[in-house]
Amino acid sequence: MTESENLNQEEIIKELCLCNGLSYEMVGQEGSDTSKLEMFFLGYPRIVGLSLFPNLTSLTIVAQDIKEISGLEPCLQLKELWIAECCIEGLQTLKNLKDLNLAGNLINSIGRCLDSNEQLERLNLSGNQICSFKELTNLTRLPCLKDLCLNDPQYETNPVCLLCNYSIHVLYHLPCLQRFDTLDVSAKQIKELADTTAMKKIMYYNMRIKTLQRHLNEDLEKLNDRKCKLQKLPEERVKLFSFVKKTLERELAELKGSGKGHSDGSNNSKVTDPETLKSCETVTEELSLQQKILTKLNALNERVTFWNKKLDEIEAIYHIEVKQKKKSHGLLIPLLLIELETVGNFHFEEGTRSDDWFNFCYELILSRFCAWDFRTYGITGVKVKRVIKVNNRILRLKFEEKFQKFLENEDMHDSESYRRMLECLFYVFDPEVSVKKKHLLQILEKGFKDSETSKLPLKKEAIILSNSLSISECPRIEFLQQKHKDEKKNSLKHQLFRHDSVMGQRNCDCSVRQCKWFVFDHDLVLPEYVVEFEYITMYNLEYLDASHNHVITLEGFRGLMKLKHLDLSWNQLKKSGDEINMLCKHTTSLLTLDIQHNPWQKPATLRLSVIGRLKTLTHLNGVFISEEEATAAMKFIAGTRITQITALNLDGQHLFEITNLEKLENLKWASFSNNNLTKMEGLESCINLEELTLDGNCISKIEGISKMTKLTRLSINNNLLTGWEQHTFDNMLHLHSLSLENNRITSLSGLQKSFTLVELYISNNYIAVNQEMYNLKGLCNLVILDMCGNIIIWNQENYRLFVIFHLPELKALDGIPIEPPETESAKDLFGGRLTSDMIAERQGHSNFKQIQELNWTSSSIRTVDLIPVDQFRNVCNVNLQNNHLTSFSGLIYLPNVKVLCLNYNHIESIMPRLKPQTHLTNRHLLYQKVPSSGYGQQGISKTNRDIMSSENLPPIMHSLEVLHLGYNGICNLIQLQLNRLRNLKFLFLQGNEISQVEGLDNLVVLQELVVDHNRIRSFNDSAFAKPSSLLALHLEENRLRELGKLQSLVKLEKLFLGYNKIQDITELEKLDVISTLRELTVYGNPMLDGSPVNSDDRAKAEFHLAELQAKKNLLIPVTHSPMDGRSFGQVKTPPIKITNVILPSGFSHYLGSDVTLTPEAEDKKNKNAGILTNNPRSIHAEIAFRQLRGISISPSLLSHQNIASPTAQIYQSNQDKRRISGSNFPRSNRM
Repeated sequence: MTESENLNQEEIIKELCLCNGLSYEMVGQEGSDTSKLEMFFLGYPRIVGLSLFPNLTSLTIVAQDIKEISGLEPCLQLKELWIAECCIEGLQTLKNLKDLNLAGNLINSIGRCLDSNEQLERLNLSGNQICSFKELTNLTRLPCLKDLCLNDPQYETNPVCLLCNYSIHVLYHLPCLQRFDTLDVSAKQIKELADTTAMKKIMYYNMRIKTLQRHLNEDLEKLNDRKCKLQKLPEERVKLFSFVKKTLERELAELKGSGKGHSDGSNNSKVTDPETLKSCETVTEELSLQQKILTKLNALNERVTFWNKKLDEIEAIYHIEVKQKKKSHGLLIPLLLIELETVGNFHFEEGTRSDDWFNFCYELILSRFCAWDFRTYGITGVKVKRVIKVNNRILRLKFEEKFQKFLENEDMHDSESYRRMLECLFYVFDPEVSVKKKHLLQILEKGFKDSETSKLPLKKEAIILSNSLSISECPRIEFLQQKHKDEKKNSLKHQLFRHDSVMGQRNCDCSVRQCKWFVFDHDLVLPEYVVEFEYITMYNLEYLDASHNHVITLEGFRGLMKLKHLDLSWNQLKKSGDEINMLCKHTTSLLTLDIQHNPWQKPATLRLSVIGRLKTLTHLNGVFISEEEATAAMKFIAGTRITQITALNLDGQHLFEITNLEKLENLKWASFSNNNLTKMEGLESCINLEELTLDGNCISKIEGISKMTKLTRLSINNNLLTGWEQHTFDNMLHLHSLSLENNRITSLSGLQKSFTLVELYISNNYIAVNQEMYNLKGLCNLVILDMCGNIIIWNQENYRLFVIFHLPELKALDGIPIEPPETESAKDLFGGRLTSDMIAERQGHSNFKQIQELNWTSSSIRTVDLIPVDQFRNVCNVNLQNNHLTSFSGLIYLPNVKVLCLNYNHIESIMPRLKPQTHLTNRHLLYQKVPSSGYGQQGISKTNRDIMSSENLPPIMHSLEVLHLGYNGICNLIQLQLNRLRNLKFLFLQGNEISQVEGLDNLVVLQELVVDHNRIRSFNDSAFAKPSSLLALHLEENRLRELGKLQSLVKLEKLFLGYNKIQDITELEKLDVISTLRELTVYGNPMLDGSPVNSDDRAKAEFHLAELQAKKNLLIPVTHSPMDGRSFGQVKTPPIKITNVILPSGFSHYLGSDVTLTPEAEDKKNKNAGILTNNPRSIHAEIAFRQLRGISISPSLLSHQNIASPTAQIYQSNQDKRRISGSNFPRSNRM
């Protein structure tokens, strides 16, 4: 160290002591006691003198000229370091550092400079130039980091903080953070939200990658189909000509055999013999015929050769197109991965003819191509194949910021001037640097860096742009050609690269408009489009000698598909793998190759590698390739040694089985795609495997993976899978991605317990039955499903909506995101449908013939669609109570249903209601809703029309005997079309809004009708106009005031009239004509309100009681209710059961010899305010009770009250339910 440097260091130490209140003279003694130092605005270029403070724990440096952190080696106890507003590097020695503040600097890259600071807990990087999410992921190597600040309000914002999903990215990759950007993020909900969002992004892009791969497979399949069609004609011709050849060869052989016999006979005969002369003529003819046959054979051989050549050309073209397709798709997947890594801030879009920007780029390329400039290279045109638009938010923010500053400096505010200054130009690659996919992706993601610019002195820091393809591409083409030229041995190459063209005077002015731009500010160049095009050339090389040159790469050997002979000896080729790959791709017809005298990296195995990869070769380095050598080369290529690794890739190695993996216990990722595997064997020991790929094999069954409990991703695409065992996936508790595309799978059974499955790709299989989707209903985490190409897509109507409805957690189906309107449409279409599939899912089988009862209560069913109906012929009981049915729907087609319960629905009609007539006026519609309005009346009334139409309708449901329609909101019985149920015996309509009993005329076998709790005031003439078989009629809780129109009910035995509005006792006299009535209930009516009784009423009551005794022994025929299951017969007159009723004149014939009078009024006197409560007992009832107390009471014949049928129980339960929910007064329920 020089004397001046010592003096400078001494001044720095003095200033440091002065700023921190220390004595410079005593610093040697007091320095060890100092634990904290601060340096503000001193402008010192470096850190010195810290060896005097060995116990320093905190150091603050602000606004210094320090560019490198050095001199901190003695500070082993340093825990807190603040360096602000400096340009720094070098923190590797601070192992115990816990607090680091680098705010207000110019840091744009983190890299691995903080990897050694493993104890770091707090880090502040605010006010820097960090702009990439990838830089932030470097902080994941700091395990103790709990406080991170990138957007401190006291400093300027890092560019990365302005990007979308910035916080989510950081919280997902740094889950241990407690504070982030001065905010508390320790809450579990915040971390879960970040994880969920990130996982959705990952699954979305994984789905898009899968979709791209599927599209590639579909394109390759189309190419293969086209190849087969093109080869069909040549193959037929070859087959035909080969058959004709065989025929001619046989004829030729026969002629030669007969000719030999003639020649032997002629040698044994005399020359003058006539027979000999004749034989000679025959031989001559046969020789002529043989010559003709030989001529034909030669012609046939030429045609066979011609058609075989056509077959080879078609095959070669097919392979070229396949490679082009794969290469075209090869760029999209890395772009998707970049889009995922940047959390959507980098986005690309592939253009089509419908996009204006695509047409703009297309026209731009064609307009900037000058045929004259490319003429010397044999290029006649250019073909645009694809245009990709890149939207990089990171680079665009930089560009807009710089451009805005530029406009401000130039004082430009005119928008027209702004637009004129923007122009799309071509980037000029350095011709000495090969353009690789990695290089291109780096430019698209990070922009143009120093490493991408030209290496020439004048262009060192500039990005070269041009408005011409000639300037952009010609230097690169010339460089590639120049590498193959030699001053002494270039005559042959000049011959090969020379093209027949007429050289003349340039007839275009393109060179005048061609320009170059040198941009020194890289942020002002924004990569926006990637154009893939190909040159239309005239090269048809078959022989090329490039020996004795300085060739270092075969990158320029592209498109030489017809090249057969290649000499590359005496050059500078080193990388055998890269060069062999290039020859495999671009010299598919190569027969002879000479690569001697090159400095190859692995010369020992070079010959076997070349022979194994270039299968068309016949000579290598001048030596013929024998069959034994070719077999050994193939074995060498396939026999890759497997060692102890964590990742294994054996794609395309022609493996027939997997062996020697017993020691790979730590294997986590393995791929065996494009081999010849037929079984999943040899993987049993790989219990830690997390990802397994077996695409492109011949596997027919999934087996041998039950021990791989840690498996998260499994891919077995393009195999021969037909299914798997039932419990194959039960133990895979971490499996979240399963891909089984392009197989022969027919069932999804076995996936029911794969609860962790998130992504399922099973396109192009043989799944045909929609019941298979029910195997996935329990997979609550499944969000991506791909079923493209399965038979179910065509078999199932509205397939997409069907799947969306049954798998509501799905976010994407068949590569297309599920939108909210689709979810709503699926609910509207499939919600509330009782189908055969739903029944099969609940029953666990599809043998519907075994089902006798359907019980689907409270299932939100709106329609019934049971197909095929014949399978449900044994169903006799159906209970669909508490659903949303508006009609009987598909139930009308069930042939043997006897009991149907549809309580608590919205039944409007047996058949589905027709759409409203749009041509009706408002008056007509009003009259249909409110007939009393008088509007819209024309001709015959609507009621009569309904009656007439319903009578003409054919009967349905011939087996139905019991029907429950309680609590459906029914107001019009005619619209129900109940007349069509001709064999109905029991009808329950309680709890509706019925005001008229009508439309039941054709129910001639109806025995019991329940219309309790409705709005019936009276009966019209057509209510019971026809004689009826009705035995029981329930009319409780209505609004009846009169009892007329019941005379036709000649067989009625039970009549329930409780809780109506009957006020006049004479209404009961209208029931005189019903001689069979034996039970009557009238409690809760106004006529029993305790009004005074005169002497006449008392006398009448005594008279009727006396008549009871006179009819004690009378016998009458009685028909019991079918619900009791009893037969018809002559029995003793049953006692009539009377509840709270008086006995007027003319009522005597209702009473038999025994009278059973139930004192329910007494039981209710504390419950019913209007009956025997706070009022004197009704005199009529009092007389009746007094007279009958001494009479023996016979047991009731209504045994069904104690042992009720299932139908009665349903009605009783509904009555109890209604009473509990809405009745304001107690009552007795009777059947």
